[in-house]
Amino acid sequence: MNVSEHTSHVSPRAESPLTPAVLALEKATALDPVVAVGNELSGALVADPRVRGLLQGRQVGHAVHPLLVQVPLGTWISATLLDVLGGSGDRDAARRLVGLGVLAAVPSALTGWAEYAGSPARDRRVGVVHAAANGVAAGLQVGSWLARRSGRHGLGQALNLAGVSLAGAGGYLGGHLSVARKVGSRDAAYAGDPDVT
Repeated sequence: MNVSEHTSHVSPRAESPLTPAVLALEKATALDPVVAVGNELSGALVADPRVRGLLQGRQVGHAVHPLLVQVPLGTWISATLLDVLGGSGDRDAARRLVGLGVLAAVPSALTGWAEYAGSPARDRRVGVVHAAANGVAAGLQVGSWLARRSGRHGLGQALNLAGVSLAGAGGYLGGHLSVARKVGSRDAAYAGDPDVT
């Protein structure tokens, strides 16, 4: 046996301390009952091929979920910046940004579930945790909007910060799915000759 044959079976060492945790999440069969619920939800969502095509971005040639998630994240982060750097005159703007992010989270979530529908089991395990983190984050943002609306700005700011933090964790898992695991719809024509310049 030569050296190249021997080393081809050795797993590379993780460069990030987060990698082993995400790999363990991919193998966490304890999540499979939750995955089964996700399967039902995503299956119902994409049962109509026209709806599936719309939610998976067939008209633009690839998944629209990564694009759409920028809106809730961007508005919630902007509200956080107004909370930290702005004054009392910026409270209404921060509340509106939080509310806009909550509204934008709906199409973002729908397109995410549509992408989930085409993924293998290990990605679905990560996907349900990704969805749960983002769902709780959106719930915290609803709480933030309600607290701000009733004049409890400190509570609204705290809920927003917690929501942004959780959405960041969910976003990390989403990045893992789209970059490391290559989950995402794309036009079949993109699978052509990789050497085309």
